[in-house]
Amino acid sequence: MNELVNRIATNVGIDADVAEKAVGMMLGFLQREAADGPVAKMIEAIPGAVDLVARYNGEGEGKGLLGGLLSAIGGGGIMGLGQQLMALGLGMGEITSLSRETIAAAREYAGADVVDEVVASVPGLSQFV
Repeated sequence: MNELVNRIATNVGIDADVAEKAVGMMLGFLQREAADGPVAKMIEAIPGAVDLVARYNGEGEGKGLLGGLLSAIGGGGIMGLGQQLMALGLGMGEITSLSRETIAAAREYAGADVVDEVVASVPGLSQFV
């Protein structure tokens, strides 16, 4: 298991398998939604992140009635990611902790300037990290 995943699972208090999928989904979301240059630098800098994105990018996207409705009204984005993470059994507190831990780790590996560019390029993300 990836060092990042283990760290997040421990710090958030969730199962490592759930953490792995959730981190992969979050990073995949960022890869799709954030500015291309900064997000590529960030993902490449985090050990194991490229593999996580490859495995879980888009996992659960558009699944279920709520996912379909959100996509239909243009509410995918951060709301869609939240719905996907809740489908993994995570509550809002865990999702917030997961987001903060993932971004904190990304800052350690990729640097604050790169990660701040990524966060700033995704509407609504800054309120969760």
